[in-house]
Amino acid sequence: MTTHLVHAIGPAVLKELRSTDDAGRRMVPVTDDEGGAPLRCCLRRSRPGERVALVSYAPLRRWAAGAGVDPGAYDEQGPVFVHAEECDGPAGDGPPFDEAHRVVRRYSAEGRILGGRLVEPGDLEAAFAQAFADPAVEFVQVRAVEYGCFLYEVRGG
Repeated sequence: MTTHLVHAIGPAVLKELRSTDDAGRRMVPVTDDEGGAPLRCCLRRSRPGERVALVSYAPLRRWAAGAGVDPGAYDEQGPVFVHAEECDGPAGDGPPFDEAHRVVRRYSAEGRILGGRLVEPGDLEAAFAQAFADPAVEFVQVRAVEYGCFLYEVRGG
């Protein structure tokens, strides 16, 4: 059985984003009165009253820098919600944010998009297995359908 490793935004990157995000902006914390924001630091929805921030994040750029490759035209940045202060990180089992349609976007070791797939609610594990059946796939990104926002990265285990 293959294990798929879900990766939230890591603590070191979160520390940077909470200071200055990938668009060069300072973080502006707010109190989430309603809750429900998809937090990329701990991969759960915010609870009413939690302090959160919407920051700009460039996941492929950061991955490419660590991998020593150039993301080229595939480099993009977008908004992500994070806790305004440090949190304990992910605690759940199974793929997070699996309650709605998602896009699973496949990437090569060179940081190039190999394709994407619209995934029905509850079918993320099957989509991961299909993606990683292709040996050219290095990692996948799970994204929201309605806005295209990055939710998290997955690697084969």
